[in-house]
Amino acid sequence: MSTLAMPKPDEATLGRRVTIIADLKAIVPGEGVVEAVNEMRAFESDGLTAYRQLPLVVVLPETVAQVSRVLKYCNERNIRVVPRGAGTSLSGGALPLEDAVLLVMSRFNRILGIDYPNRTVTAQPGVTNLGITHAVEQEGFYYAPDPSSQIACSIGGNVAENSGGVHCLKYGLTANNVLGIEMVLMNGEVVRLGGKHLDAEGYDLLGLMTGSEGLLGVVTEVTVRILKKPETARALLIGFPTSEQGGQCVADIIGAGIIPGGMEMMDRPAIHAAEDFVQAGYPLECEALLIVELDGPAVEVDHLIGAVEAIAIQNGSTTCRISTSEEERLRFWAGRKAAFPAVGRISPDYYCMDGTIPRKELPRVLAGMRDLSETYGLRVANVFHAGDGNLHPLILYDANKEGELHKAEAFGADILRLCVKVGGVLTGEHGVGVEKRDLMPEMFNEADLDQQMRVKCAFDPNHLLNPGKVFPQLRRCAELGRMHVHRGQVAFPDIPRF
Repeated sequence: MSTLAMPKPDEATLGRRVTIIADLKAIVPGEGVVEAVNEMRAFESDGLTAYRQLPLVVVLPETVAQVSRVLKYCNERNIRVVPRGAGTSLSGGALPLEDAVLLVMSRFNRILGIDYPNRTVTAQPGVTNLGITHAVEQEGFYYAPDPSSQIACSIGGNVAENSGGVHCLKYGLTANNVLGIEMVLMNGEVVRLGGKHLDAEGYDLLGLMTGSEGLLGVVTEVTVRILKKPETARALLIGFPTSEQGGQCVADIIGAGIIPGGMEMMDRPAIHAAEDFVQAGYPLECEALLIVELDGPAVEVDHLIGAVEAIAIQNGSTTCRISTSEEERLRFWAGRKAAFPAVGRISPDYYCMDGTIPRKELPRVLAGMRDLSETYGLRVANVFHAGDGNLHPLILYDANKEGELHKAEAFGADILRLCVKVGGVLTGEHGVGVEKRDLMPEMFNEADLDQQMRVKCAFDPNHLLNPGKVFPQLRRCAELGRMHVHRGQVAFPDIPRF
């Protein structure tokens, strides 16, 4: 098991559990409160299953009024709250706390409105990412951000993590496709940011909320833009003898002014795992596989295919297949979309990382990961959004072997340090959560982190929303900028410092 440090449970809250549960049942009646230990097991972790913790109690509200009342109740009684969507987070962002109410938004699962003239969909946060596309595809529209977990992940969780996907290179992340939200603050106040219009006046609070990881408020409604499906979409499968050559091809394609609809890369372990799982027709003799999708008018797509093929040949490609039908294009993508579960078949456990680097550094970072793999004695399978430099190395390990989880964590931390060293960042779309929390000082100094914490204080001055996530140490708002040691005594000694 991991020795992850989390905020010390509040004994007073634990002692009032029976009363708290009774009060919450009055706010969310029926089956809206889950208190039995066996029933709460389903919520003890998110997609980062290396870390598990039972919550104080689970609450599943169905209305905005209930969310507001629950948050206000907890705020007035100093009870911590951890928001949760579909639980697919890969950074531990929805990891429960022993003394916290787990606020699960899965019952907010309705499409509230479709506005084709304005090209928007308004949905509750529990609607799945793919559910939005399903709601509008009969009219030829779709929702562009498409994370691999799109069949299960919720649009509210996408907002919390600023999720991307294979098509975010051309069409943007969640932040580029969300127009408005309704959210509830920790004090119970309901706030609307943005709307169906293109932009809003004043400070970009919508941008602030997107990617805030449940630290600032609880989203109860989301308005997103939808796009018309392109006239033509075709994909190329390009094989390379080395990952470095594949990485250089990515940089050269973008450098030539070509912006594919999607551009993904997989290395040999991931290629073989995906092919065994899906039978997508991947070339098994290559060390790196690039999937490049080009969309738009047919004439433009045909021209770009020729240009990309020429760039690939210049970089030493050994194979190149071009989709000739929609079925074949989808088959090319099926292996990439199923890469994570496919890798799960070749290893008892894997640790999925998420860092982003400048595209030109791909060859250097891939070589560095290979060296780290030898150092730690653990295999790594690479699957990533090559077009925007968002890496997803999958570190293979066996949790039943003593010390292997710790080795995997250390290996992952070194990968992220390497990302920062070459000018990248700690996360691209999975968020910081608990997974990267203690690495934040690798990228930000104390003044940077204090300034970010001040934003948190403006929304949640008592630090009750999702504590222990993102920031490497807890600080009271009054303490920021005033850290002082006098005669060996640190101010506010009762505050946990991870």
